[in-house]
Amino acid sequence: MNDEVKEMADELDKFMKNKETTSEKTEALVEEMLKSYREYPVSTRLNVTNILNRETLIDVLQKVREILFPGYYDNSRVRAEYVKYTVGEKIEFVQYHLTKQVAIALGSQEICEECERSVLLQRAEKIVDDFLDQLPKLREILATDIQAFYEGDPAAYSFDEIILSYPGLMAITVYRIAHELWNLKVPLIPRIMTEYAHGKTGIDIHPGATIGKYFFIDHGTGIVIGETTEIGDHVKIYQGVTLGGLSTRKGQALKGVKRHPTIGNNVTIYSGTSVLGGNTVIGDNVTIGGNTFVVRSVPADMKVSARAPELEYSHGPSQGADKDTYWDFVI
Repeated sequence: MNDEVKEMADELDKFMKNKETTSEKTEALVEEMLKSYREYPVSTRLNVTNILNRETLIDVLQKVREILFPGYYDNSRVRAEYVKYTVGEKIEFVQYHLTKQVAIALGSQEICEECERSVLLQRAEKIVDDFLDQLPKLREILATDIQAFYEGDPAAYSFDEIILSYPGLMAITVYRIAHELWNLKVPLIPRIMTEYAHGKTGIDIHPGATIGKYFFIDHGTGIVIGETTEIGDHVKIYQGVTLGGLSTRKGQALKGVKRHPTIGNNVTIYSGTSVLGGNTVIGDNVTIGGNTFVVRSVPADMKVSARAPELEYSHGPSQGADKDTYWDFVI
């Protein structure tokens, strides 16, 4: 055996020994993971025949957006003379795929774990039909939102710009779609939809919130709107606004309780503000300034603002001050 062959044989022997050791480690790790699955069933889903398909739901969401905004989110031109057929195809796509996903979601509920699949599909078909019936109404409401964006933002130069590029409109559109499913008592799916929009836009709107017409989100990043929030018409909110609960210490005991504020009509809430509590009611025509913390009701026609922090100034060395007496500001 020459030196080259011997070296290759040694390398192969070494590789096989390492592989045996690795296999033993892998087997031990597998056993540990199986033990973990038994000990923590809350995060384990085994022997489940039907599981919600998140990617399918996102495809359904995209198709609904294409139905609501024909020609905006399609990959090719939508010709007016053929729109009847293209919309029909998209509606059929939504009917088929959403019905299957709704049936799976219904089957995941404790009261329906033993339901016949045929019964679940019948219920799901009715729910999806009722949902699709709401699409013309959704277009009407979204038209008011687009108008509010255009009138409220001097940086908006066209409706196309708002529909194609504004994250606030995307978040509101997905919320309004998910809210209809929420009203139809569909579990899981509305949250998957709004959390998808949350991940895309940084805007967190719970599908259970109630939001009126002409709703305008400016910039939007960091906005949080809780489940039991009620918002009237012609409301404008800026980035970093939280419409939330005062406390979640009681956890599940608060389920179904009004935890989030009620916002009247023609209200403007500026950036960085938190309005908290189920008993907090903001009256009509109220303006709330930025960086404000509101936990009490505000009567109609009021302006609310936090006292501005005092700024301190000092001279730099060019004015004769010692270097240790001035600050360097980095922005």
